[in-house]
Amino acid sequence: MNVTIVDYNSGNISSVINSFKEVAKDEVSIEVTSDLKKIKSSDKVVLPGQGSFKSCVDALTSINGLVDTLNEFVIDNKKPLLGICVGLQMFADIGYEEIETKGLGWISGKVSKIDNQNNKYKLPHIGWNQINIVKESKIFKNIENNSHMYFVHSYEFIPEDKNVISATTDYSSNIVCSVEKENIFGTQFHPEKSDKTGLQMIQNFISL
Repeated sequence: MNVTIVDYNSGNISSVINSFKEVAKDEVSIEVTSDLKKIKSSDKVVLPGQGSFKSCVDALTSINGLVDTLNEFVIDNKKPLLGICVGLQMFADIGYEEIETKGLGWISGKVSKIDNQNNKYKLPHIGWNQINIVKESKIFKNIENNSHMYFVHSYEFIPEDKNVISATTDYSSNIVCSVEKENIFGTQFHPEKSDKTGLQMIQNFISL
């Protein structure tokens, strides 16, 4: 089995790579690439994302054929994909960071700035916070409700269909921090920075 982490120059993804390699040991091949052929032939794909919605979308679209390849992988072939942080946000139809930017449109919804209630809450939302698991999700196997995960973000994904939400976190309001729709999984938090609980989640994704 092989898992591909898409490297499209979206910031530092070394901790994502290291944590997947740690979990995979020698049993699963972890490849880091933007090579379209390798992405197509992989069993699972991880789409990380750091920085702004616009910068990540721009980086993704600047690699010729990459968006089409990901669409084919996820929508046509229904293979498992995990989006992390902005990787999840790009599932949306549209994002409003910097300027209005079109997303991948895999899960209908929008990405808006967290309402910090007139500076009552600091942005970015950064550090450890509890997650509230709201529906059974394959990636939360053996993870207790109210576990702590590591966050760093100022924008939130608001899906149209609330049934895709698998976990929320409380920061100024109920923020969507995990989604699952068929073969598409996404987390707003960083499993690769979330200690043993995060590694368990990575294990769950690899074992799907």
